[in-house]
Amino acid sequence: MEYKDYYAILGIDKKANDDDIKKAYRRLARKYHPDVSKEKNAEEQFKDVQEAYEVLKDPKKREAYDTLGSNWKGGQDFRPPPGWEGAQFYSSDGGQFSQEDMAGFSDFFSQLFGAGGGARRGGFRHHQGFDQGFQEVKQRGADQNAKIAISLSDAFHGTSRTFQLRMPDGVRTIKVTIPAGSMTGQKLRLAGQGGQGIGGAPAGDLYLEIEVQPDSLYSLQGRDVYITLPVTPWEAALGADIKVPTLGGAVGMKLAPGAQAGQKLRLKGRGLPGNPAGDQYAIVQIIVPAAHTPEQKKLYEEMATAMPFNPRKDWPV
Repeated sequence: MEYKDYYAILGIDKKANDDDIKKAYRRLARKYHPDVSKEKNAEEQFKDVQEAYEVLKDPKKREAYDTLGSNWKGGQDFRPPPGWEGAQFYSSDGGQFSQEDMAGFSDFFSQLFGAGGGARRGGFRHHQGFDQGFQEVKQRGADQNAKIAISLSDAFHGTSRTFQLRMPDGVRTIKVTIPAGSMTGQKLRLAGQGGQGIGGAPAGDLYLEIEVQPDSLYSLQGRDVYITLPVTPWEAALGADIKVPTLGGAVGMKLAPGAQAGQKLRLKGRGLPGNPAGDQYAIVQIIVPAAHTPEQKKLYEEMATAMPFNPRKDWPV
């Protein structure tokens, strides 16, 4: 029969204290429990971890094991010394180990703590000792994070999306309502849509991070929306009534006479919804039409004569 190194199984030092033993057990039980683990040979690994913990967490069994273990190494053939068969040890619930209790433990364990040994190694069973041990590692599922891209129009109006998300437990179909006024970097919490819990604990949450995609007409700064407002030289000089598109529909804007390129005109409350809502700004851009005909060139010449103006008069040249 092979000697089992319970310290090596738990990955701890022989001087480990009770807290070290419990932490190591919880970590490995989460990793190998057959109900949740996808590790290779998880069932066998979990039985070894449970068996090691059953011994090392109990001071009397640990002392007895350490006494024997001082002359053994993992993998060596083991036979208990004469007289050992009369020893009495007890299960985690306080009762003496029975043949049924030890069905999930190794022959090595049975020889040491089976009050005479001989217990047959059986299949994995959720007997009371196992179930009580696994309850100690009951843990809420991990939170998950993902990004979702939306248009600026969706950010303004709000929208609903149904999409598939690849999670550790497989592909999951998610439906989410994105509220009006959503901004890049904002996170939506979907309770219970994260990683699965362990030992009956609740699932984690899924956090969706909003990413507002660039728009061909508008740009976004915080909740404020910006648009370039192209105007003709005569509209800039004389003033004009202009219809300006916004995310909520076109609105009329009065361009005062003498408007200059780069001037910022504000449409209050026409940005993204919020408390307060953002504004929309129209940035004036004066577009000079090309003179393609003699008549058009003559108009520019007449304007230059009638309105002598040098925008570079302050230059030192």
